[in-house]
Amino acid sequence: MGPIPVVHIIEPAMIKEVFANNYRFQKPKGNPLIKLLVAGLADAECDQWSKHRKIINPAFHVEKLKHMVPAFYTCCVEMINKWEDMLRRESSCELDVWPYLQTFSSDVISRLAFGSSFEEAKRIFELQLVQAQLVVEAILSIYIPGSRFLPTKRNKRMKEIDREVRASIRSIIDKRIIAIEEGESNNEDLLGILLDSNYKAIKQQGNTNSGLSIDEIIEECKLFYFAGQETTGTLLVWTMVLLAQHTDWQARARDEVLRVFKENKLDIDGLNRLKTVNMIFSEVLRLYPPVTSLTRTIHQETKLGDITIPAGSLLQLHNMLLHHDRDIWGDDVKEFKPERFSEGVSKVTKGQASYIPFGWGPRICVGQNFALLEAKTALAMILQHFQFDLSPSYSHAPHTIITLQPQFGAHLILRKL
Repeated sequence: MGPIPVVHIIEPAMIKEVFANNYRFQKPKGNPLIKLLVAGLADAECDQWSKHRKIINPAFHVEKLKHMVPAFYTCCVEMINKWEDMLRRESSCELDVWPYLQTFSSDVISRLAFGSSFEEAKRIFELQLVQAQLVVEAILSIYIPGSRFLPTKRNKRMKEIDREVRASIRSIIDKRIIAIEEGESNNEDLLGILLDSNYKAIKQQGNTNSGLSIDEIIEECKLFYFAGQETTGTLLVWTMVLLAQHTDWQARARDEVLRVFKENKLDIDGLNRLKTVNMIFSEVLRLYPPVTSLTRTIHQETKLGDITIPAGSLLQLHNMLLHHDRDIWGDDVKEFKPERFSEGVSKVTKGQASYIPFGWGPRICVGQNFALLEAKTALAMILQHFQFDLSPSYSHAPHTIITLQPQFGAHLILRKL
């Protein structure tokens, strides 16, 4: 790629070695425009990464996730009500579910990241969505070194959005810090848990360097949105598309949901018992991983497997190719077969790094359980209310805009149960 050697890797043993040695194989600096969207923990390295991860971990602890189910439920009810309104006069209707699923996952992360500042957060996240589109446009256009500094209309807009997003998040954080100083601690939402964890880290070590700065907390808040919204939205859309194609699995998942919950409201214990739904999500993430490849770099000559790689090389780890490898998964690799995960992921992979939708090793996605619990809540509620089939107008075109998305939407025929 220009003067930089790129090694494309789909060998599970090599991928495992890269993920296991995250201090040696680091994330590349990459395009500075991407940092307008995703920095924070996703971008930090070595000791800086360890510090960020330690402070952020409490936000995604299992005990904290239990309290998040009501917010998942509330946001999903809003989406389902909109769909039911469309079906009041008709027995069925065609609907592109993709924008609704994006709004749902965006609303969830707005509520859970900023709690009572939900409306302010929605505005921040709408701006981040525009920013993502502008960044992708810029990345896909002809790259001229230094062009991001030119006063073009797009560059000016990206800088304006960045300033506005930062100022809005800083305003929410400042109010929260004042409340904490006045003894009104709120550590129920992600921002509250993050500030509380940061305060404890500083107090424990007795110096501010052991915690995150306000700018670093702002970056983590931006990352909460981008990673949280994108991953869950794409997982749900491909799940609905595949279940619309494979209605036998849709019926099996619905029977399980109705058997576990009957007329009761969703709760975390019931959601954890949805074995069929788990199998379906595992297979969807194999066929359509949200991120199709991950990149690492090395700063000194390094031996990987039986090859020696020169310093400064890029390593491209291909989740998509790995998940579609016939030698690993068998001749039915292209087929949707959730039963391959009937005994769990570890039984299928046998300890290999052959299934990596959320990465692998020390840097595995910190929000993995959050995303899966949110997706489980949404799918369970959708299955309780609707039956859905693929519309004749659906056009299958997965394409990558940072995550793997349906280029022409997800047109389904919805029927009320």
